[in-house]
Amino acid sequence: MRKRRILLSMALVVMAMLVVTTSVFAVSDTVENAVNGYFADIPEGNSMVGAEEFVEMLKNGEDLFVLDIRSAEDFNAGHIDGAYNLPWATGAIADNLDKLPGDEKIYIHCYSGQTANQLNGLLNFAGFDSVSVLYGWNFGISKVEGYEEITGDAVGEFSGSSDYKIDPEMKTAMEDYLYGLQDVSDTMFKNYMISEEMLNMSIESDADMMILSIRQRSDFAEGHIPGAVNIPWGDGMNEFFGQLPMDKKIALYCYSGQTAGQTVAGLRLLGYDVVSLRGGMGTGRNNPLGWSNQGYEVVQ
Repeated sequence: MRKRRILLSMALVVMAMLVVTTSVFAVSDTVENAVNGYFADIPEGNSMVGAEEFVEMLKNGEDLFVLDIRSAEDFNAGHIDGAYNLPWATGAIADNLDKLPGDEKIYIHCYSGQTANQLNGLLNFAGFDSVSVLYGWNFGISKVEGYEEITGDAVGEFSGSSDYKIDPEMKTAMEDYLYGLQDVSDTMFKNYMISEEMLNMSIESDADMMILSIRQRSDFAEGHIPGAVNIPWGDGMNEFFGQLPMDKKIALYCYSGQTAGQTVAGLRLLGYDVVSLRGGMGTGRNNPLGWSNQGYEVVQ
């Protein structure tokens, strides 16, 4: 009986947190056009680079602008030699947008690639040439043989504002997004994400939430999260954004969280209340993260 009461209480908490406060969300034409333009013609490679290729470039002596958004503690415990550190969800990124280079490619990484791709999306929308490192530090970089050769103690230091000027309306939207991370830091939607456990609890409690898969149609047909609908990742996917509800929470997932991160960034700038599923559906590489890796129900 006690266990049942606990589960009921948790379900009520979940349903309460899913309530969306409706308000008028004004999206500027500049922001709307930038987001839709990105998803209408997604850059080659999905604005990502494989960890193996990334490590190899650094081993070959290429001078890359590396932006590590892990915590300062984890950065200091081990990082790419010469990397810059702007910890995610602290306000540091928003505070330093004017210092990011507009004349060279920015290589971003986090722990798993999921939050790095949120930032990667934002920077691409703003016209930066940025890519994220697939699977981040934990599941990507640190798994590449010999990666220790490119680590070191040197830390990138910003010297001042860059020559690149972000459109004022886009900059405001990016700052609102990045500072907003601190508002959800103690909620079930920390980092604009939802855990596998909390999504499963939301499904079991019949919470008013839309579940959106952006995996390819063939993979969706083979197995998906119960109740999910499908908008496959790819050029032109923005044409379907208008079918999404503005008045309810949307939990979005891909394979491992990479492309979901970019999509969450875009949809949130357009005014949708959307979060991504931690670890996505789950792959062999990001195990134990992800829905299927956690053993939750998959349907056809």
